Amino acid sequence: MLILAIRFGDDWKKCLELPPRDTRMRTSDVTSTKGNEFEDYCLKRELLMGIFEMGWEKPSPVQEESIPIALSGRDILARAKNGTGKSGAYLIPLLERIDLKKDHIQAIVMVPTRELALQMSQISIQLSKHLGGVKVMATTGGTNLRDDIMRLDETVHVVIATPGRILDLIKKGVAKMDKAQLIVMDEADKLLSQDFVVLIEDIISFMPKDRQILLYSATFPISVQKFMSKHLKKPYEINLMEELTLKGITQYYAYVTERQKVHCLNTLFSRLQINQSIIFCNSTQRVELLAKKITQLGYSCFYIHAKMMQEYRNRVFHDFRNGLCRNLVCTDLFTRGIDIQAVNVVINFDFPKNAETYLHRIGRSGRFGHLGLAINLITSEDRYNLKNIEDQLVTDIKPIPSSIDKSLYVAEFHSRRTGVHEPTF
Repeated sequence: MLILAIRFGDDWKKCLELPPRDTRMRTSDVTSTKGNEFEDYCLKRELLMGIFEMGWEKPSPVQEESIPIALSGRDILARAKNGTGKSGAYLIPLLERIDLKKDHIQAIVMVPTRELALQMSQISIQLSKHLGGVKVMATTGGTNLRDDIMRLDETVHVVIATPGRILDLIKKGVAKMDKAQLIVMDEADKLLSQDFVVLIEDIISFMPKDRQILLYSATFPISVQKFMSKHLKKPYEINLMEELTLKGITQYYAYVTERQKVHCLNTLFSRLQINQSIIFCNSTQRVELLAKKITQLGYSCFYIHAKMMQEYRNRVFHDFRNGLCRNLVCTDLFTRGIDIQAVNVVINFDFPKNAETYLHRIGRSGRFGHLGLAINLITSEDRYNLKNIEDQLVTDIKPIPSSIDKSLYVAEFHSRRTGVHEPTF
């Protein structure tokens, strides 16, 4: 690991290995800021180096609101859309506050899925690479427990975990949480649903009474409110959700019978300019059948669902993220926080039953203020759900036109048309 030695007076920014600038147009979800800079927060220079090398130039609205409050030690309840920079909003203050002189677990990030845990640990490692020895560990179910026990025998400062596995390690006396001052819950609505809330309550009982809790989510059902009133002390509330759907995502529906769906999908593939697409089905069986059909039609396609072996899931996720395949068919396993910048089209092959699932699914396109397209295949049985979801999200899902304007979802077309060649921040 390269740690740059920088003497006082050096122009340290000249030493950075910056990624290519992202010149795509961005929507106001990430650009309507107060104009702050990351340097305004008195962060360690080594952490700033990691931030800029991630390609993060200026804080997004949720980062502007969160970072100074989190650094002050106060609890936060933040409601912001997926794809607007929530992970940076909590990882930056978390890493800033790690004390390398202490060799115990100082912070824990809870997430609902294995894929999200791996993604968050990857971002944490990249952000902290110049900090000189922050030890980050991801631990999730479906992996070898003995490996985790051996790793916790050495120094770990930050744990990024799914609830079941970390609770198992805590109860075995291996993961000691008695000095962990910070717990973050990303996708808090899912973590505090019936599936997980008992585990979360249990985990918190092993932490110090004066710990700090940061909750981040796009939706806040009653379960979150109950948890907040029980565990958070005068939380600072952030609400960046005047409207629920991302501004850059254009939404259409195509009215079809069940038998016409594959033909309709084939037509979409031939007419759309897809960079990468995620296609959602409502069951694991349908995921596998559809992936097989798409491959038979001659298109590159991966699939992923919760019943697959973890090792295979990891490989599919890694390869799709690295652009080895254009289309990914999946279940709702993939709707939580998965951030793949190249995805510009989401297709609901099966329409979801509720607004929350719809919101998380279509949020896989249009990441970090970029443009995206959401296309929904609607059968007669889905009509009621379509109307319901439009009403709940106060959004307009239009009938699909015979040709779709590429400037709505293809970055270079928008740039040419508007003359935007520089990012808005």
